[in-house]
Amino acid sequence: MRRGSRTLVFLARVSVWGLVLGTGSLRAQDLDPRAYAVTPLGTNFVGLGFGRSWGDVTFDPSLPVSDVTARLGAVSLGYYRSLGFFGRSANVRVAFPYGWGHIEGLLNGTFTTLDRYGLADARAQLTVNLFGAPAMSRPEFRQYRPGMNLFASFTVLIPNGNYHSDRLINIGSNRWAFKPEIAWTQALGKWTVEAYAGVWFFTTNTSYYPSGTSERSQDPLASYQGHVSYTFRPGLWAAFDATYYSGGLTSVNGVSKNDRQSASRAGLTLNVPVASNQAIKGQFARTTTIRIGGKFNVATLGYSYAWYDK
Repeated sequence: MRRGSRTLVFLARVSVWGLVLGTGSLRAQDLDPRAYAVTPLGTNFVGLGFGRSWGDVTFDPSLPVSDVTARLGAVSLGYYRSLGFFGRSANVRVAFPYGWGHIEGLLNGTFTTLDRYGLADARAQLTVNLFGAPAMSRPEFRQYRPGMNLFASFTVLIPNGNYHSDRLINIGSNRWAFKPEIAWTQALGKWTVEAYAGVWFFTTNTSYYPSGTSERSQDPLASYQGHVSYTFRPGLWAAFDATYYSGGLTSVNGVSKNDRQSASRAGLTLNVPVASNQAIKGQFARTTTIRIGGKFNVATLGYSYAWYDK
């Protein structure tokens, strides 16, 4: 294979970091095909993403809120680096998003609007291949043939986002969040099948609305993803994506809010190479079922640039 084609092979396997805003439900709705990739040591990616979400928001029927719609946007700058971890293939990823949104609806029968913008919570992730692919140099990677792989990852959400305790709705969440996840991938010729299972755990927000001294806690939120993708040629692939998440019941000062989430989403992803070390990825997804949360359509567009250590 030509040198440029080899670059496209691993570029096709690494996704641009998913966009993130400050709510637990949006994080659980991530659809990230080929997020668990095997790349040679010293591989670097930088990615720039843009996303738009729009749709209805469903609240607990006992609340005096109805007919709520939202339009949300975000841009995100991300970085990826492959490394070795006790002889296993591994990588680290970080993302720094900026978000904005417009929300409108009826509060006690009165039409109300609000706008938010600012930094969203940053995210960092460590991924290790447990079975399948050891850490490989570039010459060793040229001989690698994808098969079955098992990965483990640990994600940390950092509470650096824009947050005001006198506001009920914020871009940032003012709390830490942690997500351990297991991922299984299987290459079958030009097809790739993936399944992820993880759980978000949240610390307590001790400066919650309305007084700034209230405490808001949240139960763990389980999330599952499945992807089936097809590679047309190196770098050019398409995927069908699905996710389901459940849990996340919240309480304020020990009083349950009856807002346990349960929803599923489905989408399509297309990755297109534009050079030997660059690619553009687009995705569209929509909510298919929901109990409480955002019934959103989501469109994202991302650009990635890759290079090797010398």
